[in-house]
Amino acid sequence: MGHKDLKRIIDVNINRATEALRALEEIARFYLNDAKMSEALKNMRHFLCNFFDGEYSSLLSSRDTVNDVGVKIQNPTKQNRNINIENVFKSNIKRLQQALRMLSEYGNLPENLRYESYTLEKEMFERLKMNIKKYLLENRRLYLVTNSDKFNSDDEFLDRIALALKEGVDIIQLREKNRPAKEIIKLGKRIRELASNFNALFIVNDRIDIAKIVKADGVHLGQDDISLDIAREILGDEYIIGISTHCPDDALCAMKGGADYIGVGPVFKTPTKPGRIPVGLEYVKWAGENVNIPFFAIGSIEPDNIDDVIKAGANRVAVVRAIMNSENPKENIQKILSKLS
Repeated sequence: MGHKDLKRIIDVNINRATEALRALEEIARFYLNDAKMSEALKNMRHFLCNFFDGEYSSLLSSRDTVNDVGVKIQNPTKQNRNINIENVFKSNIKRLQQALRMLSEYGNLPENLRYESYTLEKEMFERLKMNIKKYLLENRRLYLVTNSDKFNSDDEFLDRIALALKEGVDIIQLREKNRPAKEIIKLGKRIRELASNFNALFIVNDRIDIAKIVKADGVHLGQDDISLDIAREILGDEYIIGISTHCPDDALCAMKGGADYIGVGPVFKTPTKPGRIPVGLEYVKWAGENVNIPFFAIGSIEPDNIDDVIKAGANRVAVVRAIMNSENPKENIQKILSKLS
């Protein structure tokens, strides 16, 4: 390998590493709001630049972007990748570590810089996992709780889910109380694929085991289900956990326990919760004034009464029959979303 070729390798990896560090620094600074991490990344970037500062002129003169064959090679995964903060973090931390390895091999850069990046990766990703869930839930407005009882086949049921996702539903909950686990898993895997295609969140009702098997984004628990702290212990921080609440005490307990969102209801009397006394709009009003995590009003909400729910303080709703049992699900979704927006 010639002297100029070696310089080109060093030059491209300095650029690669400093660009990655800048991207990671912006995540730590503006997304995580973490001064310590921001400073560590900034110091690493400055150290890297200063380490090779004496070779700046020779490195620059070796650069030959016009004739670089790698410029024309396309990344086959980039086109289909979802652009989100997690993917930006993962691609840049790996880009940094790969570049630091090359600079250690070809430019005598100290190995401790790469080892430091491994520690930063772990710390940043742990922080991101918490923030990503908030980010994922922040702009979700219409939550569909499914019910397959009214459909003649699973294909017909899945077609309704696909239609709902296409029209703008952004969270899907698989809620099956009377079907065997094998059937729920089979449905869950197909819904997981549909949700991914439409960039929607996929939640499984009650069943933590099934949520893990089908790679759902989270679980939804009722007041009589497994406790929130046990669910978190089993699932870890990366899973979204939602809780049904029926009064302010339920909501306060869920928030204190670390729920990522809550359901507030049933607002109106609903056949999906027989025997459950509706909480009315007063609880929605209380939630709007006191709940500091996303909440979804639920319980017989439809286009004809959603204005009252919004006026009470909700800006997110969960529905079942207005979509799953309706003869005009597309029209109902459009009406609900237009009011929520």
